[in-house]
Amino acid sequence: MVHSTRSKEEYDIFKAIEKGLANDGGLFVIDSFKRVDLESLKDLSYHNLVIEILKDYIPNLDSYISKTYPDFDIKVKSFKDYAYLELFHGPTLAFKDVALSFLPFFLKNKKIIVATSGDTGSATLSGFKNSPDTEVIVLYPNNLVSELQEKQMLYFSTEKNKALALNGNFDDCQRLAKELSLKIKDLSSANSINIGRLLPQIIYYFYGYFELIRQNKIKLYDEINISVPTGNFGNILAGYIAKTMGLPVKKFICATNDNKVLYDFINTGIYDRNRKFIKTYSPSMDILVSSNIERLIYYFYKDTEKVKSLYDDFKNTGIMKIDEYQELFKDFVSYYAENHEVLDEIRKEFNDKNYLIDPHTAVAKIAYNKYKDNTFTIIISTASPYKFEKALSDVKIKFSMEDAPKNLLKAYNTKTKKIEVNEEDVYKYI
Repeated sequence: MVHSTRSKEEYDIFKAIEKGLANDGGLFVIDSFKRVDLESLKDLSYHNLVIEILKDYIPNLDSYISKTYPDFDIKVKSFKDYAYLELFHGPTLAFKDVALSFLPFFLKNKKIIVATSGDTGSATLSGFKNSPDTEVIVLYPNNLVSELQEKQMLYFSTEKNKALALNGNFDDCQRLAKELSLKIKDLSSANSINIGRLLPQIIYYFYGYFELIRQNKIKLYDEINISVPTGNFGNILAGYIAKTMGLPVKKFICATNDNKVLYDFINTGIYDRNRKFIKTYSPSMDILVSSNIERLIYYFYKDTEKVKSLYDDFKNTGIMKIDEYQELFKDFVSYYAENHEVLDEIRKEFNDKNYLIDPHTAVAKIAYNKYKDNTFTIIISTASPYKFEKALSDVKIKFSMEDAPKNLLKAYNTKTKKIEVNEEDVYKYI
């Protein structure tokens, strides 16, 4: 059973996934996760890892997982002291393809609203393209995603499933999506606020660890660090849950860009969304309100009334203060990367290693560089670099879109026009 971060009303996991967001505005959580036996997991296929790790939380998982769960190509590119966990080999070339893998099975015959800062939108539209009884509305911030991210969303749009360019930033999209989810019956979410998005992400942390063993980079039970580029805190929270289940992680490096609300929160205990929004080379992280931090706060206090009080105040003031922040974030460190650093890191990694990374991965690599403590580190690589043409162009790396993956080239050549909307326009599309 699961319940909201803000109340103890219980739901079964299937109902929680269908709802997406709890009635009180909180996020659904599983109270505790069982520790796993690493020895018994280390040689399993990816599909069997999913079953063994999640079977206690999703009933009868093994009866349909092989038929419904895509066979993702997840790669680990290793260097001397670190490795990239490449999560971008799915149909839209971003880790959101993996994160969304469960939802088309669980959200049949539903209306879905999605707020996206870039990649979730196209992954959702792609993931549900073969679900004829499902309707999807994607809200993305107008002129604040990369050109190719927008083209992908338009490429996967249909008469029924639409991407809408909202005049505002991602936080406006996210707030509106949450408001609509609470107001409109049977409207679900495919964002990381949905626990069905969060659970599949736990698996690739284990897979990356076991792949390092296979590559003779570490031995079983060795501790590693993991550097995660994050804006909404969902991806890094999945890693944190993996640690509670027994994955040997020493520190999570929370990598942020110029919109450094998480960096400030982790290092001072003060979360302040009342600041200037900065457009960066890593648009999927251009976020000032990180939804999934609420789940971490709940796991720390295990007190729904405390969480509700904190978020009631946060809604009114835009500021949250945690006095015990050093204990709350004892498993985390955080660093941020400025725009010029991102370009420098992309250029350096390409020149030194002949390895091309996208701006979000560059943020994680910079944070790793700033923290480095002689512990082998996995850097989460979240998207194909070809999705961020402007960054590569500004770095002055010679590249051709003809070398990009075929899925991206199809979107690159789309002629579909975007639909610009204000908040009041969105209701007519729901």
